[in-house]
Amino acid sequence: MPELLTTDIIAAIATPPGRGGVGIVRVSGKGLSSLILGVTGRKTLPPRQAVHTAFYDAQQRVLDQGLALFFAAPQSYTGEDVLELHGHGGVAVMRALLERCLELGARLAQPGEFTRRAFLNDKLDLAQAEAVADLIDAATGMAARAAARSLSGAFSAEVQQLVDALVETRMHVEASLDFPEEDLDSVLDPKVAARVAVLTENIDALLARARAGALLREGLTVVLIGAPNVGKSSLLNRLAREEAAIVTPIAGTTRDTIERQIALGGIPLTVVDTAGLRDTDDAIEKIGIARTWAAIERADLALFLTDAQHMQDTALPATDAAILARLPETMPRILVCNKSDLLSALVAIAPSFVDAVHALRMVSISAKTGDGLDALENAVLDAVGVAHLTEDTFLARARHLEALQRARHALHDAAQELAGACPALELAAEQLRLAQEALDSITGAFSADDLLGVIFSRFCIGK
Repeated sequence: MPELLTTDIIAAIATPPGRGGVGIVRVSGKGLSSLILGVTGRKTLPPRQAVHTAFYDAQQRVLDQGLALFFAAPQSYTGEDVLELHGHGGVAVMRALLERCLELGARLAQPGEFTRRAFLNDKLDLAQAEAVADLIDAATGMAARAAARSLSGAFSAEVQQLVDALVETRMHVEASLDFPEEDLDSVLDPKVAARVAVLTENIDALLARARAGALLREGLTVVLIGAPNVGKSSLLNRLAREEAAIVTPIAGTTRDTIERQIALGGIPLTVVDTAGLRDTDDAIEKIGIARTWAAIERADLALFLTDAQHMQDTALPATDAAILARLPETMPRILVCNKSDLLSALVAIAPSFVDAVHALRMVSISAKTGDGLDALENAVLDAVGVAHLTEDTFLARARHLEALQRARHALHDAAQELAGACPALELAAEQLRLAQEALDSITGAFSADDLLGVIFSRFCIGK
């Protein structure tokens, strides 16, 4: 994405393509008076007031009628003069209004260019700007509320608190460097190491919340695996609350992967039903089994289903044990004993058995009746570390996590340099600078132009 001019006029359709009751063309730039006159026939528009008007083409024919809203700089989304034309949301009408704006000197906006200008004009910091796109893309109500918190600046404020404390710590260390080397031990504030320790704890806490926020934004993939006819498709249907997969008593009914999007505790999940794993000579079933293993490779968590009726002396059937033996040891998994409704009493599973199959937990359920589903949902949330999301959660991106981790590592290295009888102040000061640089990259106080290009290029046009 090339560097953008901030003095030219940009325009784009700000509403989704297609038919709708209302459509909006948004314009931003410096000096919109001639464009306003050309579109509305009015020399001026009162700021921040909706004006009912006709919209005209170059021959003064009426293209549409609607509302014109003018926001004078700097009191606008972008910090520039902004004009919004609210017309009828037909494809032809919106295209005609946009073409009229382009005829009058505007150019077509690039993806995310309005929000990029808001960032460049200090209307939003970078984390807030990203939250704009996240709010639009939010898949659950909790994700939308978390994105709104980030947009309001809640995440940025917490990062800035860390930066302020880090600046104060740097001040103490770098001031000590002005003294002769033989006096370092006497001048170095003994509280500096304690400050670094507190900063590290605070970053750890923020990082934990950011990981939860990243899950809210990106969700995770849960794969249902097991031998044929253990109830994987029934569980998918129960979780999706629809008949997404065919369920029959015939083993091997599911031949391909079936995916459904659900929300669990506010977390968007992609649940993948798979073909039952077994040895077979059926060519089509073999393809389905190969796809099952491919789905396992992509998944964040596996729900391993087994038939509770076949559990004897808390031992898995040999077919199930063989499947578990092929799973990557690092793959998080929950052992799900299905068909509990067919048992007179639930099988008691010893913790040592769960450990033996590398499972995080064991849950007994009945996909047919729904018994145990609440326990399974809690186990899934526990497995990903977000069992208790709160309303003060903010949305975070992978780059935010990476920046917080870099800051934490730099603080750890700074603490190492400050330890001992002869602190290496120059090295500690450099690590503290790197920690601040990492934190500043979250809000954009320190950001490379190519990073900005990547971020805003992923926005929709008109935003």
